[in-house]
Amino acid sequence: MLRWTTAGESHGKALIALVEGAPAGLPLTTDDVSRHLARRRLGYGRGARMKFEADEVTLLTGIRHGETLGSPIGIMVGNSEWPKWTEVMSPDPVDPVVLDTARGATLTRPRPGHADFNGMLKYNHTDARNILERSSARETAARVAASVVARSILRETLGVEVVSHVISIGRSEPYEGPLPTFADQDKIDESPVRAFSAAAEESMIDEIKAAKKQGDTLGGIVEVVVHGLPVGLGSHISGDARLDSQLAAALMGIQSVKGVEIGDGFEEARRRGTEAHDEMVRTDDGVDRETNRAGGLEGGMTNAQPLVVRAAMKPISTVPRALKTVDMASGDAATAIHQRSDVCAVPAGGVVAEAMVALVLARAVMEKFGGDSLEETKRNVEGYLEQTRRRLDWK
Repeated sequence: MLRWTTAGESHGKALIALVEGAPAGLPLTTDDVSRHLARRRLGYGRGARMKFEADEVTLLTGIRHGETLGSPIGIMVGNSEWPKWTEVMSPDPVDPVVLDTARGATLTRPRPGHADFNGMLKYNHTDARNILERSSARETAARVAASVVARSILRETLGVEVVSHVISIGRSEPYEGPLPTFADQDKIDESPVRAFSAAAEESMIDEIKAAKKQGDTLGGIVEVVVHGLPVGLGSHISGDARLDSQLAAALMGIQSVKGVEIGDGFEEARRRGTEAHDEMVRTDDGVDRETNRAGGLEGGMTNAQPLVVRAAMKPISTVPRALKTVDMASGDAATAIHQRSDVCAVPAGGVVAEAMVALVLARAVMEKFGGDSLEETKRNVEGYLEQTRRRLDWK
């Protein structure tokens, strides 16, 4: 089974991504990882940190001469600002006098909407930095790095790619139109808000400008689309085997995400049954659907229609116009700490959502077709696709 985990803190020396279960023979290079990390840094409304930091990628283990070996893959994403944080984030003890600076001061005023308060109590910390360093969305850089392995699995075995775009930001008019394909990715990435239409882009930028002027932050909705998946990834057998439950969990695990929708999602609850489901029609190639309200998933499994999932992101909780809180050291009323942050991270959130969808789909591919090598896995895929073609050949 494909497994992944990450390690590291926001201002630590590096983030680490570890991926196990990938077959031998997958093409993977440093440039592949760097390219997607650069996409994560895109977006109008990002903070100053995006200008200062650079993602320094090092492929540590499991890859030789541009191909995976079948052993665990370790990827390090270095922090170019580490020299400024060596004392504050040192793993070893540091003289308190050295730490007595603005950057090293104990943080005792938790931010509403962040992990600070809950984490300080749960882990018995007096300094919110011990929580915020790991809960920061900076951690998603490691997930994006891990997803490059997953993207390679999807591309090499099924010939599919994952694409995302921003549906709306704040109160901007939501995008309604055709689904993007992977061929549209460059166009989407060229948009400062990763929008698929010029009208949607203009409305989103206006929202961000207004929020920045008011010292506020914004959330929004991103959509991830995958074309070309076969029937049968996932399972109906148990709740945790259902692909929709896995996708929802993965997307909800992204910082700031508060809601997930698959296909027409919540709109389906307003329809009658005769209007809600995707009717099947016979075609020369087998079976097709007249609609895709289910978003490519039925009964916990892919149905060969485009996979469509959306994630709703709340506004960033580090608000320049600081919110009311309580000082954990004194119990006094206070204003929340303000770490350097973005006005809006929704465009980057789309790239992170792509990463999580890719990881879940690649895991499903390896569960169903997995071999020790890429060639073995591809043979398993071809055998299954041939089986489904024969089942649908009524000629």
